[in-house]
Amino acid sequence: MTRMVAHGTNLGPLELTDGCWGVGDATRPGTRWVEFRPEGLLQHEPDSEGRLTPWSRIMIGIWFTWGEHSWGTNGRGAYTLRGKVAGRGTGWMHMTLRDPHENHQLRFDRHERPYRAVDVLRLETLMRRLVDDGRPHLLGDPEWLGRAVPHLTGGKNTWITDRALRRATAEAIETAG
Repeated sequence: MTRMVAHGTNLGPLELTDGCWGVGDATRPGTRWVEFRPEGLLQHEPDSEGRLTPWSRIMIGIWFTWGEHSWGTNGRGAYTLRGKVAGRGTGWMHMTLRDPHENHQLRFDRHERPYRAVDVLRLETLMRRLVDDGRPHLLGDPEWLGRAVPHLTGGKNTWITDRALRRATAEAIETAG
């Protein structure tokens, strides 16, 4: 796959590659990554056809942690003084599913580029808001996401408040239509 890293084609671990949005590095062979499809989140793994988590099963939350094991992260992970996610390796997207209720994690291999903490927080806020609004399927619409993501990229990487995150997310959703 060809990587595109122009302005507006990535937001933390979310990246547009060959017309598909996904979390994790989809360009390196043998990696784990999560593709955002119209029907749900598809976990890609080496030597596997993948596992689909339908949008309708995602009940609450979506948050990211960093580290080799989903349960072994110290809180949310480590960050540098410059506001970047520290280290390399593996990331985890966590969520709660319904029918049956279960905690669910999707693993992805991180890109070589560092992720800004603000971008990760904006991505989490966008995903949570769409789940809370009953519209997580919009994440599987590449054109809609392509209009929302550029609105959330850039800006300062300091003094991020819940209010600022909610405002930026609401503006991005309104802009995307």
